[in-house]
Amino acid sequence: MEGEKRYESFEEFWPFYVREHSNKWTRRFHFVGTTAAVSLLGTAIIKRRPALIPLALVAGYGPAWFSHFFIEKNRPATFKYPLWSLLADFKMWGKMARGKMDREVARATAPAREAAAPSNGVSHHDHDAPAA
Repeated sequence: MEGEKRYESFEEFWPFYVREHSNKWTRRFHFVGTTAAVSLLGTAIIKRRPALIPLALVAGYGPAWFSHFFIEKNRPATFKYPLWSLLADFKMWGKMARGKMDREVARATAPAREAAAPSNGVSHHDHDAPAA
């Protein structure tokens, strides 16, 4: 993929990751998958059942990849940035658990929304409307 931007740091990668998860349902599928994967990995360790590890991978990646291909209609970042994607998934999970991920998505997608906005000087943002 020539011409495609290559991210050099996690800080630079994170806004891209967030934009790739802009659909709330994609994030929900990731949250469920990550929770199931961590639970299964924990069970595998505690009960000394290594056979659960492949199941944990399927439980984690299955819902996430399904959501990318069929909901978000994009390619999972895992294929190009496996470690950063894993770290970003846990960061997203934490923000979702604290109710802060929607705000993060709004911040990461704001430049694209502003670029697509009409340039006639009329604002369509709720925060720009006069108070009633």
